[in-house]
Amino acid sequence: MQTIRNLFRAAWSSAERLDGKTVLITGANTGIGKEAAIDLAGRGARVIIGCRDMEKAEAAVKEIIERSGSSDVVCRKLDLSDSKSIREFSELIHKDETKLNILINNAGVMVCPYGKTADGFELQIGVNHLGHFLLTYLLIDLIKQSSPARIITVSSMAHSWGSINLEDINSEKSYDKRKAYAQSKLANVLFSHSLAKRLEGTGVTTYALHPGVVQTDLWRHLNGAQQLIMKIVSPFTKSSVQGAQTTIYCAVEPSLANETGGYYSDCAAASCSAAGKDDTLAQKLWELSCQMLSLTWE
Repeated sequence: MQTIRNLFRAAWSSAERLDGKTVLITGANTGIGKEAAIDLAGRGARVIIGCRDMEKAEAAVKEIIERSGSSDVVCRKLDLSDSKSIREFSELIHKDETKLNILINNAGVMVCPYGKTADGFELQIGVNHLGHFLLTYLLIDLIKQSSPARIITVSSMAHSWGSINLEDINSEKSYDKRKAYAQSKLANVLFSHSLAKRLEGTGVTTYALHPGVVQTDLWRHLNGAQQLIMKIVSPFTKSSVQGAQTTIYCAVEPSLANETGGYYSDCAAASCSAAGKDDTLAQKLWELSCQMLSLTWE
C-alpha cells in the first residue's frame, strides 16, 4: 500500500542550476543513472559517466546530449568489479578534471547467480559496496577540494532485510542471492553513514537513498516466479525517470546543503533500518572494507 500511495505523491521539481559544476555518475548508460545524467546535464553540469561497456556508454552519451541539450557529457571506462579498472579510471579523472562536485555511486548488480570480482570478492558486495568504497577513496581528495560537494549512494529498501556477515562477507560458506543483495545495500547505507562522520567540517555531505521499485535491467536475474510477480505489480512500480528523482533531489536540493549521512526515499528524508544506523557495525564494516581493499582510510 505504501508503494501505491507513493506513486501518487506530487512529483518533486526544482529549477536549481549546476552551471560550473562537475558530476560523476557510475553505471549511467541505462536506467535511473542515465535519467539522472540527462537531468543534471540539463541543469548545466559537466557530466561524466563511468561504464563498463564503452559501446553502450557512447550510445548513452549521444542520447544524454540529445535529450539534455548539453554537449558537456563524456564517458570513461569503469569496471567496478575490477580494482585495476577503478584505479585507472580514477587516475584519468585526476588527470582530466580540476573539480568533482557531485559523485553519484549508482551502478550495481542485483540478485545475480554466485560470481566473483577480479579481486575475488562475491560479486554483489564487490560491485555494489567495495567497488564504490574504493572509487570514493581514490577521488575523495578531489571532492574535498571541490567543496561544497556531495556524495550520493544509491541503496534500496532491501537494505532493511539485510545483515552484514562479517565472518563470511563473500558468502563462501553459503550463498543466497537475495540475502547477498540485501547485505550489499545495507553496506551502502552504512558506508554513507560512516563517510558523513569522517567528512565533518570538509564541506562534503553524503546521502543514501532508495529509488523506489523501478523497472530496470536489474530485474534480469530474477527467476521465473519472481519475474511473474514483478509483471503483476509492474503497474505500481516506477519508470526510470520517476526512479531517478530521489537521486536528483539529493544532488541539487538546496535545503540538504547542511544535512549529511541521512537516508532518503521519494524525495524526502526517510527512516532506514536500525542496522543502517548502527555505529559499531558501521565501524566494523569500514575496517573490514579497508582490510579487503588494502587501504588505510581512517
